Amino acid sequence: MSSKKVIKEFKLAGTKDGVISVAHIDEPYGAESKPVVSIGISLKANSNEPDWKAHIPYENLDELIEALQEAKKEQNK
Repeated sequence: MSSKKVIKEFKLAGTKDGVISVAHIDEPYGAESKPVVSIGISLKANSNEPDWKAHIPYENLDELIEALQEAKKEQNK
């Protein structure tokens, strides 16, 4: 059975009460599946499920962080 631990939630810019959540999920795809980082976006803070979510394997986390940093540099040009 998978378990979820919310690491951080913060306001989704440009929305009235939207939220971005980052969580750790053990066994997201059943017994013995590897844990992932889950990034969820909810347009309403009190949603049971996010409107969008992505599961990122921990093995890809460094590459994702690098890509996000590159995107931030592009935005700041």
